[in-house]
Order: sequence, then structure tokens, then C-alpha cells
Amino acid sequence: MLDTPEAVVEALRENNERPHGLQRTITAEELVEAAEPFDEPDVLVTALLELMRSYEFTGEHRKSPVVFARVLKLWDTTPDSFSQWEAHQVFWRFKWVTTSLLQVPDVPLAAIRGWIDQMRTRYSSADHGMQPVAAMGYHVAHHTGEGLADAYDLWATRPRTELSDCEACEIRHFAEHRAAAGDDAGALETWQPVLGGSMGCTEEPQMSQARALLPLLRAGRADEARSHHLTGYRQVRGNTGMQDEVGLHLEFCGLSRNEGRGLEILAENRPLFEATGAPLARLGFLTGAEVLLARLAEDGHADTAVAGPPGRNWTAGELLSHVRSEADRLTTAFDTRNATTAVGDRRRARLAQRPLLAEPLPLGLRTSHTRLAAAQAAPEGAPATAATAGSEVPQDFVALVREARRLSAAGHPGERRLWTRVEERLADGSATHDDALGPEELLQAEIADQRAYRFARKDRDAESAAELKRAAELYGGLGMPWHALSAHSRSLAWLSTSDETERDAVRAGLDETLAEAARLMTQAPTEGQDAEGRAERELEYLTVLYSAAFAAYQDAVRELPEAAGAAGSAGSAAERFEERAGTLRTEAERLSVPHHVANALQFAADLAARRGDTARAEDGLLAALAAVDASGRPWRGSRPRAVLAQLMLGKDEPARAVELLHRALADAARYDDTDFAVAPTYALLGHAASHLDDVTGAVRHLSEAAARFDQDGDHDEATDVRIQLADVLARSGRQADAVAVLESVLGGESAAAGDARALAGARLALARGLRDLGEYLPAAEEFLRLADIVAAWEDDGQVLTLVAAEAATALAMADRWDAAATAYGRAVAAHADAPNPSLIVHMMCEFARLTMLAREADGLDTALDHLTQADAVCAAVPEDAEDYAPWYGRGTVHYRRARALAEAERFEQALAEAEAAIAAHEEGAEHGEVPRAEAVRIAALIEGNGLARFQEAIARLTAAAARCRQAGLQEAAHILDALRQDYTKR
Repeated sequence: MLDTPEAVVEALRENNERPHGLQRTITAEELVEAAEPFDEPDVLVTALLELMRSYEFTGEHRKSPVVFARVLKLWDTTPDSFSQWEAHQVFWRFKWVTTSLLQVPDVPLAAIRGWIDQMRTRYSSADHGMQPVAAMGYHVAHHTGEGLADAYDLWATRPRTELSDCEACEIRHFAEHRAAAGDDAGALETWQPVLGGSMGCTEEPQMSQARALLPLLRAGRADEARSHHLTGYRQVRGNTGMQDEVGLHLEFCGLSRNEGRGLEILAENRPLFEATGAPLARLGFLTGAEVLLARLAEDGHADTAVAGPPGRNWTAGELLSHVRSEADRLTTAFDTRNATTAVGDRRRARLAQRPLLAEPLPLGLRTSHTRLAAAQAAPEGAPATAATAGSEVPQDFVALVREARRLSAAGHPGERRLWTRVEERLADGSATHDDALGPEELLQAEIADQRAYRFARKDRDAESAAELKRAAELYGGLGMPWHALSAHSRSLAWLSTSDETERDAVRAGLDETLAEAARLMTQAPTEGQDAEGRAERELEYLTVLYSAAFAAYQDAVRELPEAAGAAGSAGSAAERFEERAGTLRTEAERLSVPHHVANALQFAADLAARRGDTARAEDGLLAALAAVDASGRPWRGSRPRAVLAQLMLGKDEPARAVELLHRALADAARYDDTDFAVAPTYALLGHAASHLDDVTGAVRHLSEAAARFDQDGDHDEATDVRIQLADVLARSGRQADAVAVLESVLGGESAAAGDARALAGARLALARGLRDLGEYLPAAEEFLRLADIVAAWEDDGQVLTLVAAEAATALAMADRWDAAATAYGRAVAAHADAPNPSLIVHMMCEFARLTMLAREADGLDTALDHLTQADAVCAAVPEDAEDYAPWYGRGTVHYRRARALAEAERFEQALAEAEAAIAAHEEGAEHGEVPRAEAVRIAALIEGNGLARFQEAIARLTAAAARCRQAGLQEAAHILDALRQDYTKR
């Protein structure tokens, strides 16, 4: 019942603890009604100010000025009803009224300026400085575009007062002013205290983060833009008071070529389409959405399903029309009200922007729209994206085929793109065979050969072998025995990776092929055959040898586990490989074909690496790279460099690995090697960068790897990389970034797919990350979800103990004590089945600490009860228990009991517990020095501040600081010295 002032005040206190949102606002409105009948208006003042705050932070700017008018009337009639804080708020919230009225186009400018005049009068009467008044004049000038320079000077040159906006918010306005003038560098410099984290408030840094995204991209600082998008968006999503900021994140997605991410943001913010309380912020949201949707429509995705206003289904094109119409209406309303074009000009400038990057900025996030491909689906067996017309792709069909054949003869990876284009031209009827290209069967054989390669890359070995058999038949019919034999050998080699029942037949077929190749090599060259023809014959011969070596390599790899135990069963496979690879290398050297020498060396090096012989593997790869350099085919060096980089990482030489990987990626891009494993290489590069403590590089490369794995359809690999990315971010102190990545990993369908243990680890990291960010209730919810998951793991009960204990602590931090007690009991029960004494003791000590913080009447008794339970856990641990230090457990409990007793001002008992903690930690020798120093600090605080025994405390601190210095703990010594000096001065 809200029938007494005390009941309303208590309800106001409870409502103030709720997050801003619809429920808090509705309750605030009800509490104003409940406060109105009371004789004394002091409760009504409090209720009105709370309601105004609710409107301000949920974007209900139409209603806020009406509430303030009532507050102002009470201030004029019964000023004694206002507390000191509330009196301050009267003057502070004049600023809210001005900015709220600017949000509503129905309010005339004259009325807004009238409020500013009244603000100036009241500030002057109360002897307040005029800087906040000048700031309001600047906001009006910025909004209308009139008198901006003078208004800025009047504001920026005045000294700050106690009623000025917080420094973080003023920095935002100063930076925005410079960015609007085209000075991105100056704006970012101004923003640094906020973006760097040294200054903030309830609205910052998230508002500045949204506004700095495009200046950062334009300045080439994409890594920072990525980070601010990840952390900033989490703070504004779904918040009706942050519509403008959500729109800026949508705009960023469109201009950084992350349209898929933008669509997810639209889906997460559908209610914002219906939020009309702040029309200017609504216009900002709609404009950001329009930028994104226009990009989609321009790229051919107007029919893509998107999330729009609730109540119907939308395509991108339909939503674009709807958003554009609504935004046009609002723009016209503001420009009409202002009698200027400033609002419209700003909107048109935003819509005129083009993407700022040539390729999508990797964000490290999983999205449901991993690729929005503009092209139609490629033919069966073709790559996902076909080559586009351009200077590198001849338009004339005969020239196109001849260029493809030239690249094929050189083994250049760029041939794939051209052959794909050849196949497309024939399929869509834009080209037909030309007799100038030779027999049509030859072109069909070449296309089948290329299609076989594409199938092999997708591990569709049976289909690949079938295409190669067709190519062999066509080559044979054309009187091209070497080409036929080469295609046949490759068809057998690809089948060597298939099931065991076919392997004997494959080996027999390859033996026959080798015999036929040897026979053909004994034949004299065809009469009139030129050097080019002889070289082609030799290459096809070496291809047959390569196929045999490849199949033998596959057999040797399959038998590696047995080889590690006993060489008997693997001997034949290993010997066969050594023979086949040796033949390939010897013949390649004899015929002076270095790239096949490199192939033989790579096979041997890879097998050596798998056997653990890294020295031999390294030597082999270096020799292979030397052979590549001699071959005149530099594009063949990317793969051995990537493998060598893996070895270098294993040898703890990350700098060398980074150099190799950069070269591998650069060559793959330079030579159009679309088959190179780019995604795994970026993942490896990310690991190497993290080993070098290059966090920025690691984040960039792991984000790129995740995006490319998604594009390749390897979503499980992408998830693994994102989990690694989150770990790098968390370990570098960027916990908010890590949480954003983990939320994307665990959101939607991906939470039920992939490796269950890996996803459980990710959820544990997410829960801990949320807890570290102070988001205790969401953290507890994640811990509880995880507890339900791991409860079914019969083989790992300790995980349930861990998760239940952390869930209990998080719930207590979130002030959900009933739920915390349940989780506490679950953790204790889990500990009985799967002991984890260190963790349970930590949980019990945390409950003691949090209980004291809650300051309930029985807080001390409850805290001491938790610590008594912790003593019992310590006492029950067997002496021979592994991974448990009994001295640390006892010391931790004594330390926590000392602090609880000291907070209850039972200083003698507290000092005794602190002494016990010191003694326990001394048992840990060098491992106990750090917690011992902290226990000494607490003992000295109790002695000095609690018992006024300053001389004893000084002596204790002097000895302990010297001990810390001797142990190399300079920071601990400095802390103890500082307290000793404070006591000495007293």
C-alpha cells in the first residue's frame, strides 16, 4: 500500500534500483500519482524528479518538460520542500529541458529560446556561472545551423562551473564540433580521454564511441573502430534513450561493409521503430538504418528478408521505402520549425557517404548473414564467386581460352579464375567453341580437368575422379597419351584418400600407370617435336610420379599411429613412400624441374613433422623453398612457408613465424591463389602475434580468420577462432570486447552446434567476463545455464562444483540472495561428490565479504557462519590432497574473518585473526609472501585505526616492508611503506 509518505519513499528507493526502461517509467508515473495527495510536497518533489529522470533516460523527451514545469512551480512556491541535492537538480535540469525541446519539432524555437532566457535569469539570480547557459545556446545553434561560430566561441571560452555538463559529455560536444568541421584528427585527439577510458559517466563512453566510429575509419584506425563498435554497441542496444547511437552503429556497419552485422542490429532493435518520444533521435536511428538498407539495395539485396517494425514481414527494399518516407517527414518537420536546412543537410550528407573500406572490416563476430553475395549461385562444381569482367580477364573468348592455357602451362594459380570464366561463358551461351582453339574435345577435356580439381578441393573425391576419367578418355581420343596418363594417375591418386576397400586397387592401378609412363619415356620423341613439346611430356611424366608419391604419402600418414608404436605394420607404407618420393625428386632433378623437387621435399617434410622430427621437417621445408625460388614459380612458396611457420611457433620463434605467414598471404594475394588456405593462415598469424604480445595484430588476424572461415562455410572452425579471440582480448584487459565476441558465439543456433565442451568453456568465459564488467545478474544467468549443462557430465563433476560456486557468488553480487543461497547449497552438494576445496573456501569467504557489504542487522553472524563452514571444509581435506595448499586455505579464512570482525569494530578479535592469517601464510614460504604482506597490512590497520597502537603498527610495517623488498616484492613494500609513513605523521 502506498498510503503513507514513508511507503512512497521506500517504493521510490526500490524503483531507483531498477534499470531504466518501460517498467521503471510506469512505476515512476504511478508513484507521482501516489505522492500527490500528501499535505507536504517533499515526497512529490522527489517523485517528479525521479519521473523526469526516467523520461530523460528512456527517450521520452516530449514528456520531460511538462514534468519539469511542475517541479519549477513547486520550487517557486515551496522551496523548503527541496533537499540540497534536489535544489541543485532544479538548476541542473534546465539543460535537460532545452535539449528535450529541441528533440520535438512541434515546439517552436521561440519557446526553446524562452526557456534558455528563463534559465539565464534564474542562474543569474542564484549567482551561478553562465557557461551552462552558453552551452544551451550552442546546442540550439548547432541544431539550426545559425550563428554556430559565435555560439561556440561564447560557450568554449567560458570557464566551467558546478552546473556545467560533466567533462566527458563536454568533450563529446567539442569533438563533434571538430568532426563536423571536417577535422577528424582533431576530433579524435579531443575524444582521447573518453575513448581511452580515463573519463566517463552514465552516458559515456558509449555515446562518444558511436560518434567516433566513422572518424576512426576515415583516419585509418580500423582496429580502434572495431573495438569501439564491439563495446559501445553492447551499451546502447535495445535502449530507447540511445536511438541515435544505435543508428550510428547501423551506419558504421553499412560503411565498413558489414551489412550482415547491420541486419542483426536491426533485428535486435525492432522496438526502436515504435519509439516516438524523441523525434530527433528517432531521425538519427532511421537515417542510420537508411544508410544500411540503401547499401543492401544497391548491392542487389532489395529482396533480402530484414527485421522492421513489428507486425509484418519486411524485405530490405520495402523497409528502405518505409524508413525513407518517415525520415523525410521528420526532416521536413524540423527544417520547417527551424526555418533552415541544417537537419536535412546533415541527413543528406550521411546518405551520400560511400563505403570507407574496399573489403569488410573483420569484427570477430558471428552473424547469421556471413556473406551477402550479389552474384547468382555458381554452376555445380564451380567456386562460390566467379571471376568478374575486367582488364585481367579477356573479353574475347579465344583470347580468354588461350590465356587460361598459358597460365595452366606455367602452373599459375590465376588459371582457376579464367577457366571458371570459360565454363561460365559456355554455360550461359555468351560464347561457343571456336576452331581456332583446336578440337572441341580438347576444350572439354581441359574443363573436365579443372572441374575435377574443384571437386577435389571440396573433398568430393569420387566426383573428382570421375571428371578426370572423362578427361583421360577425351585426351586419349585426341591422341594425347601423356595427358591421358596424367589425368588417369591423378584420378587414382584422389581416390587414395577414400575407404580401405579401394586402396589396393588404387595401388595396383598406380603401379600400372608408372609402368606405362616408364614405357612411354623409352620411346623416342615424336618426329618434329620441339623443345616445348618435350618439356610438356616431361611435366606430364613428373605429374604421374607426383600422383604415385601423393598416394604413398596418404598411406604413410594413415599408418603413423602404428608406426609410433612398432614399425612393423607401417614399414611397407613408409618404405613405399620413401621410394615414390625419392623417385619423384631424382627424376625432377634430372629433368631440371625444381617445383617437383619442392613437391617431393614437402611430402617428406610433412611426414617428418607428423612423426615429431621437427629438425628434419624444417630442413626439408627450407630446401623446398629454395627449390621454389629456383623454379620461377614463386606462387608455390605460400604453402611450405605456412607449414614452416607452424614449426617456428612450436620452436617458440613467433617473430620468424609472423614473417613467413605475412609473405605466404602476400604471395597468395599477389598471384591470385584462391585455393590457398587463407583462413587457417590468418588464425596461425593471430596466434603468432599473440605470442609476440602484439594484441592489436592478434585481434586483427583472428577476426579476419573467423570471417573467412564463415565465408568458407567452416562455422565450427570460425567458432573455435572466436573463442581464441575472446581469450586474447580478455587476457589483454579488453574484457568488454571479449564479452561481445562471446555473446555472438553463444547467440542463436550456434549455441547448440559445435563442440559441447568448447562451447561450455566459452560460456564460462562469458559469465566471468560479465561479472568482471559488473554485470552481475547476466553473469549469474550464464553461470546457471552452464550449471544445467555440465550437470549431465558424469565424467567431470568438479566442473559442476566450480560453476555452481561461481553462480552463487555472482547471484550474491547481484543482490539476489535467495537464489544465491540455492546455488550455494548446490555448490556444497557438488563439492561432496566432486571435491574442489579451494573453490568452495573461496566461495564461502566471498559470501562472508558480500554479507558484510550488504550491512544487514545480522550481517556479522551470517558472515562468521560462512567462515566457520569454510574452516570445516579446510579441516576435511586429506593431507595428501593434490592441487590444494592447506596453509593458503586457512590463511584466507583467517584473513576474511579478521576483516569482518574489524568492520564490526571487534578489533581485539580481528587482530588475533589477522595474526593467525600471517602465521598461516608463512607456512607457504616464498609462495605465501604476497598474501602474508596483505595480512600484515590489515593487522596494521586494525592496530592503528582500530586500537590506536601506532607504534606497534609502525614496527610491524617496517619489518614487513623490509621482508617484501628482500623477496623482490617492491609494490607490496611500497604499499606498506605508505601506510607506515601515514602513521608516522600522526
